[in-house]
Amino acid sequence: MRKAVTLAPPAGILIRGPCAEGNGFQARLDALGLASYTTTTVLPGNDGALFHLKEVSAEDLSPGADTTPLGEKLRRDKVGITDDLEREILLALMLSPVRFEFRSYEELASAVRIRKNIVTAARKTMLAFDTSEAAERPGDCWGYSKGRGFTVLPGKSLINALRKATQPEVSGKLYDFSCYRATEYVILLGLAEELATCNPALLARLQRQWETRAIMSREFHEVFMIEYGSMDSPLPPKYYVPGDRLWFRNPDAPSSDITGYEGSWVFYLGGGLFTNFWKHNQPYTLTSKCLEIYHWRNGTYRDADGELRMNEATVDALVNVSLRDPKEVDRILRVMMRWREPQGVYVAGGCIDTSREHPRAICPGAPDLVLPDGGDFL
Repeated sequence: MRKAVTLAPPAGILIRGPCAEGNGFQARLDALGLASYTTTTVLPGNDGALFHLKEVSAEDLSPGADTTPLGEKLRRDKVGITDDLEREILLALMLSPVRFEFRSYEELASAVRIRKNIVTAARKTMLAFDTSEAAERPGDCWGYSKGRGFTVLPGKSLINALRKATQPEVSGKLYDFSCYRATEYVILLGLAEELATCNPALLARLQRQWETRAIMSREFHEVFMIEYGSMDSPLPPKYYVPGDRLWFRNPDAPSSDITGYEGSWVFYLGGGLFTNFWKHNQPYTLTSKCLEIYHWRNGTYRDADGELRMNEATVDALVNVSLRDPKEVDRILRVMMRWREPQGVYVAGGCIDTSREHPRAICPGAPDLVLPDGGDFL
């Protein structure tokens, strides 16, 4: 149904521009069997259309803005649609307490494809766990220098290099690097795969960027990512969109001092599952992730030099014991499902972050993504 309004629109998906843009998305919702869940509001002056879930649909599909059972509920919804991942992404976006705004329907469609690329790549990503400073990449397509980081060798495809570094089914080997760096590579791969069809010129610049200098850490976040939610306006603890990057914090101060155990960077895969970069065929549920991080405090020991270390076997054993005791699971979840505290504070917070992250728009004409060394490539 459509209605004109003068009030500020609520959250959900906002597609700017004339109604033709919104009509394109409406047709996609019809094709995916999602139209019956949604309501559409045309903004004054034909300035765009807002899509969000009907109140009854939201309460049925995602009570309390909990999107983790959304995939299972969609699978029970027998509508003859094969692309359940796209359906889950769109419903979660329309459930969002923070508005997702797009300049066109094509920009929205591109964002959905990127999220699907990220989920697909994340499911295949597996690393050798090494919390030391050691790191490695496939030598036939990557080089390293201190000032530039790991860069792609001239003439080697960025897409193929990223796949070989993260996907053992491609390389036949596990490579050592951090889970945070792995998230960067998965995001970069998801973007590059979309650029290959929607914006080849920007892909060429991205290729040249990684042949010249890697973008990493805070700079990567600033160049490629948009963060939504905040400490002042936290997202619901169980609200996730497939393709989101997020952080689970270790709320235990002593064990968080061990390198690699400050927290855990993951992607939400949909269907209530999160990436496990060490055992990619055994993704985490929200419960199992909370239990693992909780038991990090109980898996610590000191080595012969007095350094604090983590015994992963002890952690795994303790998680399995806890899973057999529903009351213990409930107790741990009451502790861990609290929002995290600010950096440096360890009093009564849990492991749940207040925000999530997703990539910027990359369609032709979109001003969002600006490469820092881009002027050198023209």
